[in-house]
Amino acid sequence: MIKKLLWIVLVLASVARAASFDPDATLALKPLPQQSQAAHLAAELLIRYHYKATPLDDAMSKKIFDHYLKSLDPERLVFVKSDIDQLTAARTRLDDAIIGEDLSIPFAIYNLYARRVGERFAYARSLLKDGFDFSAKESYQYEREKEDWAKSDDEVRELWRKRVKNDWLRLKLAGKDDKGIAETLDKRYENSQKRIARAKSDDAFALFMNSYTMAIDPHTNYMGVRAAEDFDIAMRLSLVGIGASLSEKDDYTMIRELIAGGPAILSGELKVGDRILGVAQGDAAMVDIQGWRLDDSVAIIRGTADSVVRLDILPVDAGPDGKHKLVSLVRKKITLETQAAQKSVLSVRDGDLTRRVGVIALPTFYQDFEARSKGEPNFKSATRDVARLLGELKKEKVDSVLIDLRNNGGGSLSEAIELTGLFVGKGPVVQQRNAQGKISVESDERAGVVWDGSLGVLINRGSASASEIFAAAIQDYGRGVVIGEPSFGKGTVQTVINLDQLAKSDKPKFGELTMTIAQFFRVNGGTTQLRGVKPDIPFPALTHDFGESSFDNALPWTQIKPATYSPASKLGPLLPMLLERHLARVRKNKDFQYLEQDLAEINRQRKDPVLSLNEAERRAQRDVQELRLKSRETRRAVAKDGTPDVAAKSHALGDDGLEADERNLSNELSTEKSLKNEKDVLLNEAVRILSDEVDLRQPRSTPRAKRRAWPMAGTKQASAAPAAAIR
Repeated sequence: MIKKLLWIVLVLASVARAASFDPDATLALKPLPQQSQAAHLAAELLIRYHYKATPLDDAMSKKIFDHYLKSLDPERLVFVKSDIDQLTAARTRLDDAIIGEDLSIPFAIYNLYARRVGERFAYARSLLKDGFDFSAKESYQYEREKEDWAKSDDEVRELWRKRVKNDWLRLKLAGKDDKGIAETLDKRYENSQKRIARAKSDDAFALFMNSYTMAIDPHTNYMGVRAAEDFDIAMRLSLVGIGASLSEKDDYTMIRELIAGGPAILSGELKVGDRILGVAQGDAAMVDIQGWRLDDSVAIIRGTADSVVRLDILPVDAGPDGKHKLVSLVRKKITLETQAAQKSVLSVRDGDLTRRVGVIALPTFYQDFEARSKGEPNFKSATRDVARLLGELKKEKVDSVLIDLRNNGGGSLSEAIELTGLFVGKGPVVQQRNAQGKISVESDERAGVVWDGSLGVLINRGSASASEIFAAAIQDYGRGVVIGEPSFGKGTVQTVINLDQLAKSDKPKFGELTMTIAQFFRVNGGTTQLRGVKPDIPFPALTHDFGESSFDNALPWTQIKPATYSPASKLGPLLPMLLERHLARVRKNKDFQYLEQDLAEINRQRKDPVLSLNEAERRAQRDVQELRLKSRETRRAVAKDGTPDVAAKSHALGDDGLEADERNLSNELSTEKSLKNEKDVLLNEAVRILSDEVDLRQPRSTPRAKRRAWPMAGTKQASAAPAAAIR
C-alpha cells in the first residue's frame, strides 16, 4: 500500500517561538471541560479493565508523546529539531495532564503544530510566483517517516520546495500549462490554510486521546460524539436524513450521490452536483453553510424522522451567481443497502460443462445492536442478509459459494459466530481469553446449516478481526477452501463503552471508548494475532507494510488448548491438487502475470521512495509505463476476438496531479464506475479454484446436467441478470 500524506490542518497560533516550552504561550484552541473529564474517565477504565492494563505514569507519558508527534507529523515535514527540543519538557507530563484534568500541554503541542503547518503552506504558496527549473538533476523523497527532523528552518523549507516542485511537475506531465498549474496549487494550499481556521478543540482532543489509547494497543480507540454516531451508522447500516451522499468542494457542500428510495431522489428536485448553500429546520430561519466543514454541514442536514428540512440549492448547471431554488424535504430512515452483503453469480466453462459459483461480497459484519436489543423482528444483520442470499443462490442451483471478505475489517463478534453457523452448524466457533486468563468458548447454538455445498472464503491483508474469526473457523472445520493473502493478524476483542452512560450524562458530550478486553483464539488453539489466517491457496501479496505486524506494540502470537469440535469434512487430500491446478492456470494467465508485475514494481518503489524532479527523466518513466499499459490492452483485445475493442481499454488511472476535491465530479464518478466494472483477476481465479473443487469431488464420470454458458464478462454482476462466464 503506497502511503499518502494525511495533512491534519489545524488552527494558527500567533506566538513567537520561545527558548523553553511554555504551554500558555502557544494556546489558540483550548480544551473544553468535558474533554478533560472524558480523558480522566477513559484513563480510569484503561488502567483497570484493559486486557493489557498499563499504569498511566511517566513511562506511558513518553509513549503517548511519541505517538502524538507521529500522528501530527508522520513524515517529519512540519516540525524542526528545535521544536522537538522545545517540546521535550512535556515528554513526561502528559500523564499528569490526564490525571489532573488539565489538557493545556497537549493542546499547546497541537497549536504549535498548527502554527508550523500554516507557515509551511504560506511558504509553499510563495514558491509559485517564479516556477521551477526542471532541467536540474535532483530528487524528492516522498516517504520520510524514518528520517531525522530537519535541523533548521532552511532545511525544512528545502524539503517543502521539493514537495511543491513535485506537485508542479505532476500537473505539468498531465498537460497543464504553467498558469493553470500555479492557480491550481495556490488554490490547493489556500484551501489547506482555510481548513486550519475551521479546526475545533474536538480535533485536537481526538488526536491526543488516540495517541494515548493506541500507545497501549493498536485497536483501543477514542471516538468523539460525531465519530461515535458515524460508527453506529456503519454498524446498523441506516440513518435518518435526506438520502444524499455529500462532499466538499470550493467552500460548497455538494451532492455527490442520491440514494435510491430516499427523500432527495424521490423529490425529483435535486441532482448530483447541486450545491447546498443554506439549511433551515422547518420554518426556522435559513442558516448559511457556505464555507462550513463537511461534518458540520452533514450534522445540520440530518435530523429526526418525519421532520422537515429546507435547503437553499445552487443547481449544478448554474454559475456562482446563478438562480437559487428552495427545496423542502421530510427526513426519513435511510437504509445503506450498497454497504450490505451483495450477491452475484459467475460461471466457469470447463470443456462441455459450465459450473456456476455464487459470490457473496460482505463489506463488514454489521448489526443494528439497538434494534436487536429492543426485540425488533427485522433488525439489520449481516448473518440474516447472507442467509437470505444463500437461499436465493440455492434456488438458482449454484454449484459452489464464495464468501468475499476482502477488505472486510470486521465488526460484530456475534455476527461472525452466527455467520459461521450457517455453514458449520451447531458448535464452537472461537475461544476468548480475558485479562484474568479465563478462557471461554463461543459457539453457534442453532442446529442445521443453510448451505452444505462447496464453499470458499476469499481474504486479503485488509480482512481483519471478525473476518479472521470466520475464515479461521471455516478452515479449522475443513468446511471450505480459504483463498487469497494472509489476513491482517488482529486477534483481539474490543468492547464499546459509552462514556456518557457511564458518567450518567443527559446528553452526548463525552464520546465512546473502544477498548480491548480479550484475545481470541481459533478452535484449534492457535490465534490469528500477528500471523493472520494463512490461506490454503495463496495469492500474491498486495501489501507488505500493512497489518498487525506493522505495529510496534502489538500483542505477541501465542496459543492455547484446542476446543472440542468435530471437523465437518477433510479438504486436506484435495488441496495439493487444487494448488497444482491453480499454479498451472496462472502460469498461462496474462492478467495474473500483469498483476504480479505490478506488485513487483510497487515493492521496488517502496524500497526506494524517491522521485526524480528532472522533467526529462520523469517523462521517460511515464512513457515506459504508458507503453506497457497500451501493450497489455492490445493483447487483451486481440486475445478476445482478434480485433480491437473500444471497451477493452485500461482503466488504470494515469497521474493527473490533482487531489480528489479538484477533479470534475462527473468525470470522477465515471472513473469510479469504470473501476468497479474492471475485471477482478483475483475473484475470477478464486471462482475457478472452487470450480476445480467441485470437479474433483464430482468426477466427470457422473457429470452434472449441462447448463447454458453465458458470454464471458469476467466482472461481478447482479445475479438477476445472466451469470458472467469465466473461461
